[in-house]
Amino acid sequence: MFSRTQFSGPARQRGAIGLIGALALGTAVLCTLVVVDSGRLYLDQRELQRVADNAALEAVARGGNCQAGLSAAAFARESAARNGFSVGDDRPLTATCGSLQTGADNLRTFSPNASQASAIRVVVREAVPTSIALGVINLFSDKPVSAMTSLSATAVAAQPKPPLAQLTIRSTLVDLNLLNESLSALAGSAINVSLLDWQGLVDTDVSLLGYLKQLAIDLDVSVGNYSELLDLDTDITQLLQTTISVAQRNGATAEVLTALGSIKAAAINTVPLKLGDLLKLQTGTADSGLDANVQLLSLVEAFLQLASSQSAAAIELPVSVLGLAGVTARVKIVSPPEFAIGNPELAAADPLGPNRIYVRTAQVRALLSVDLSLINSVLQAVNAVLTPLVGTLNTTLSLHPNCVSGTSCVKTDLLILPDGANLDVSLEVAAGDSHVTGYTCVSDSDNSLSVDTTTSAVKLKVGRVDASNWASSTAQVSVSPLLLVDIGSRICKGLLGPCEPRVPFAGGGSELMIDVPGAGTWIAGTHEPNFTFVNSPKMKQELADDDWHSVIASNVVSSLRASLTGITLIEHPPTIGSLLGVVLNTLLSALNTVVGLLATAIGALLGPLLDPLLNNVLAVLGVDLGKVEVGANLSCGQTGRAYLVI
Repeated sequence: MFSRTQFSGPARQRGAIGLIGALALGTAVLCTLVVVDSGRLYLDQRELQRVADNAALEAVARGGNCQAGLSAAAFARESAARNGFSVGDDRPLTATCGSLQTGADNLRTFSPNASQASAIRVVVREAVPTSIALGVINLFSDKPVSAMTSLSATAVAAQPKPPLAQLTIRSTLVDLNLLNESLSALAGSAINVSLLDWQGLVDTDVSLLGYLKQLAIDLDVSVGNYSELLDLDTDITQLLQTTISVAQRNGATAEVLTALGSIKAAAINTVPLKLGDLLKLQTGTADSGLDANVQLLSLVEAFLQLASSQSAAAIELPVSVLGLAGVTARVKIVSPPEFAIGNPELAAADPLGPNRIYVRTAQVRALLSVDLSLINSVLQAVNAVLTPLVGTLNTTLSLHPNCVSGTSCVKTDLLILPDGANLDVSLEVAAGDSHVTGYTCVSDSDNSLSVDTTTSAVKLKVGRVDASNWASSTAQVSVSPLLLVDIGSRICKGLLGPCEPRVPFAGGGSELMIDVPGAGTWIAGTHEPNFTFVNSPKMKQELADDDWHSVIASNVVSSLRASLTGITLIEHPPTIGSLLGVVLNTLLSALNTVVGLLATAIGALLGPLLDPLLNNVLAVLGVDLGKVEVGANLSCGQTGRAYLVI
């Protein structure tokens, strides 16, 4: 028999130890392979990430973009090549331009947009061996597993926040009580908003960035694609609805929401509008550049004025607004005011170039039609004086030998202001503009912004104004003379024979037309170059009263008043000839007398028109003749070079 110790001693355990040792050695080798493979993959991924980081940083630092030329991609490839990464089909590199978005969770995300380059994303890919062990296994396998692993690295780089400037031209409202009537005409139907509600709009600011984001959602445009958003056709109803949504989200008062709802309900003008006609952004402006505030009333007024400028219809103002009987008034918005935001460094390099920061107030045309039946008594007096004299003139002419013989007979007639004639007064006002010319930025508390500002200029035309031409937003206003007195003549065969066409003013006459200061020119305002705002409030900060700069034109109103009251007539001397002698001299003396009466009467009629026109019509539309108030915000941004953001 065998002893129990034969199989339980050290000799028997030697086989188990050997098996354990073999397993331990295999495990060690496997762990070594895992460590080697994972370490190698980690190093490959880290190297690939280094390539992506450097490529993104270089693309941004060298001013890359995704416009024609694809310089961002070219700069990224050059950087990758210098870092040992040869771009090819098996090693692709993709560069994408765009901007950064910050969500409600305060996390940054990259938003692709080929028209912007405030941030650039670079993605590189490469295939590397997965495992040494897998390669060995595949040598003995009928169905080899892929031995390659695809690695990918993404980097997003951005420039430090640039300096940002915002220019605003403030609407000057004389009386909020006048807004209902004047803005009702702009909207297309009646607006009935209380004074308290109007004041609520004055006291409320709207975030421009928040407005654009909401409008992008409402119009189904990618958030951040501002070039597309600004160029997209919409209408006044949509612009106002977006305003209501933003105001409601920001906790606007019930008065503000009520006012906005009333204005939206009245805004029935459906002409297509582009927000880009109001908001001027530099190309590539990022979200941070739109972090600005706009007064809610100014924004609503701008929308209504934009709709009016795109419409062929003019505003018909009620008599109660103008305050004068016998006078009708029409107002046409030619161009709405603008809001401008951009990088002052780019604007200063070319102040009126494509990157300008430029604002202007609304250009307005006002047309008054004066019913000349208001001077009927003067017209009757003129007719009573001239009619007998023209009769005497015709009697004298009929005694001429040519008339007696039937060869030729000169006959005259008298035309005085036709029945129902109106005298038109057209006032065209370009209230002013301002643009950035330079800046300094040591810090947000030590900075300056220089602007060039021009005050309003005026064109005054009196006579017969072509209403269709006057309503055009592009054509110059044309004016023709208004006939006052016209003694015309015809040459006839005998007293009863056929007559040739009438020759106007053959016996003299007069017309009225004022064109101040003349076609294509303006009554000069004031040009103030290089005014400097010192330590302007930062973006989004409210402007205090002393932060506004006023530029006031001189003698504009007095020049207009002198032109309206000091009527100068177009005189037409007689061309009949000297054969009339004393009769003609008598007629000319009477003609000078009655024309003087007409000029005095019309001057007295026009003189009182200017103040109601300026105070009750133009000012309530935000156009203060001769005065421009400009406000500026400036943030200096960040210093340094491009940096990685994602």
